[in-house]
Amino acid sequence: MPHVHLEAPAPTRPGVLLPRRDLAVAWTLMVLIAVLAWVLTIGQARHMGMEPGTMGLALPLFLLLWVVMMAAMMLPSVAPVAITWVRGISRRSAGPARALHIAEFVCGYLLAWTGFGLLAYGALAVTGHLVDGNPEAGRWIGAGAFLLAGLHQFGPLKRVCLRHCRNPMFQLLRYSRFRPWAKDLRVGAHHGLYCVGCCWGLMIVLIPLGFMNVAAMAAVAAVIFLEKLWRQGPWLTWAVGLVFLVLAALAPFQDWLLPGLENAPPMGEMNQMTGLL
Repeated sequence: MPHVHLEAPAPTRPGVLLPRRDLAVAWTLMVLIAVLAWVLTIGQARHMGMEPGTMGLALPLFLLLWVVMMAAMMLPSVAPVAITWVRGISRRSAGPARALHIAEFVCGYLLAWTGFGLLAYGALAVTGHLVDGNPEAGRWIGAGAFLLAGLHQFGPLKRVCLRHCRNPMFQLLRYSRFRPWAKDLRVGAHHGLYCVGCCWGLMIVLIPLGFMNVAAMAAVAAVIFLEKLWRQGPWLTWAVGLVFLVLAALAPFQDWLLPGLENAPPMGEMNQMTGLL
């Protein structure tokens, strides 16, 4: 009887839900969307300054810009979860149909962040009003934002939501029992709520650092990516929390930590500076 050799499938690394080849499609799709979102965000930031408040943006335009920012910052870290749901759990057909299911998942995910964007708009509007009335208030608003972000890094909400984002398989199995109607959209929104719970503290540091501060956005995006996908992510969470607490103590005395809370110079002064240049 001929000997038959059965080759076992390559095991996945700890923390990775599917083999690398199965993640390739999602990574490619998500990275392309994220790169496009970063291009749009950087292009918009070049035409906007960093000043307190909503920078004169109406709510619909703010939300549009917010969604583009979230796509740029969040999609690379959510790619493994999206492909695991669509292929590993839902067992959908391959090709264009799978891409549509992933797109629906992503839309639901961004919908959750749009809800948080409404709260962010309100917080920025209040911040702008306070700083316009009393410029010195910006120091304490900045300190409060860093303090709140630092405490969140050590809090139970962060711990629970980060654990879900790092190991979502159990929750994805529960999602498989959802009713078929708009299933991928609802799963994406539900997972997005966990990400909001995990990352809202990181987002509020953009109040003192600047809502359109591209360097700050890139740094926050890198922290989010590493927290969720790096083996040492939980240790990074605590390290970032300590950094925020130190910044909270320094913010009232260090203006360079608060570029997003400094009022723009008067138009006359800006014209004089332009003439000098």
